[in-house]
Amino acid sequence: MRRSLCGGLLVAGLVAFTASQSAAQETGTPIFKAPYRAFKSHEFGASISDPGSGVSFAVEGFYSYGSGNNDFSVRGGIADLAEATVGGVNVGGGTRILLGGDFRTNILRYSESIPVDGALTLGIGANIGDGTDQYLIPVGISLGRRFELEDSKTSFTPYLHPVIVPTFGGGEDAVNFALGLGVDMRFSQSWAVRVSGGVGDLDGVGITLAYIR
Repeated sequence: MRRSLCGGLLVAGLVAFTASQSAAQETGTPIFKAPYRAFKSHEFGASISDPGSGVSFAVEGFYSYGSGNNDFSVRGGIADLAEATVGGVNVGGGTRILLGGDFRTNILRYSESIPVDGALTLGIGANIGDGTDQYLIPVGISLGRRFELEDSKTSFTPYLHPVIVPTFGGGEDAVNFALGLGVDMRFSQSWAVRVSGGVGDLDGVGITLAYIR
């Protein structure tokens, strides 16, 4: 089980190292998903993230509900825009509202021929307020594996989450691509910590604390 612990810590370090090139999810923040949920029926919690250039930080709350192989989440929060000085004049600043929802369903099960678990993820969200409004529809596949420590309630789930993110708003439509990297860490029956970042079109790193039931 020492290999599992080292693997989880390695992924966490890789996420932090590559955070300057990560992509966003349905609200424009770098919160990615493991291939399966950590909770049985529902969870709620909060995420804080650095979505990259032009944004100081973002704070979001979320609620997730699961049924069978599927789960649904809604989230909302705010992003604080960074100020900059151009020609001696302060520009930027302000606040953006973040709203979104997503769906995850299991499509792959670990076996001798398939070395990982996998899930399809779909989302829709808005990043609106000061500056240019954006509307995002991320579609992705999350691939990973859960490792549990013997005689412990601790588990680690390192994963990869490639996504395509069609983005609309501000008169400029785009399709962004990203490879999310993350690790979900569960230390008890009730609490989980998640770290995510990635490589791709947008910047950022995010940390989540969740209460699970």
